[in-house]
Amino acid sequence: MNYGGSDPEMKKSATDHHTLNSSILGKEVKVTVDRPKGSFHPKHRNLYYPINYGYIEGIIAPDGEEQDVYILGVDHPVEEFRGRIIGIVYRQDDIEEKWVAAPEAMSFTREQIWEQIKFQEQYFQSELILAEDVERKE
Repeated sequence: MNYGGSDPEMKKSATDHHTLNSSILGKEVKVTVDRPKGSFHPKHRNLYYPINYGYIEGIIAPDGEEQDVYILGVDHPVEEFRGRIIGIVYRQDDIEEKWVAAPEAMSFTREQIWEQIKFQEQYFQSELILAEDVERKE
């Protein structure tokens, strides 16, 4: 199943979000990139994006906006991305959570993911959940 776009099953509210998140790991997504690699945050001009960053149309996150996604494994700026979700960043001190996506054939260790997303996550108390974490709990 492709998560993103107009799939009515994926138009979820914040109350459905944690259930969706536990099943989103490994799924294919389409991400619209609004902050391409090399750009700066529109409100916080000192926040530089060393990776592509965007959102999934139609999936509403706990903050009321569309679900944000860090994109790893793409070394040039893009406008759109298709790949799979490899991680979820839960922020304990913020309502937002972020998803981490990568191209289908790529994998990253927990340390490699943190290294690439710390430009923004360093300001929050965050926990990174990977598919292997969910598998261990089951």
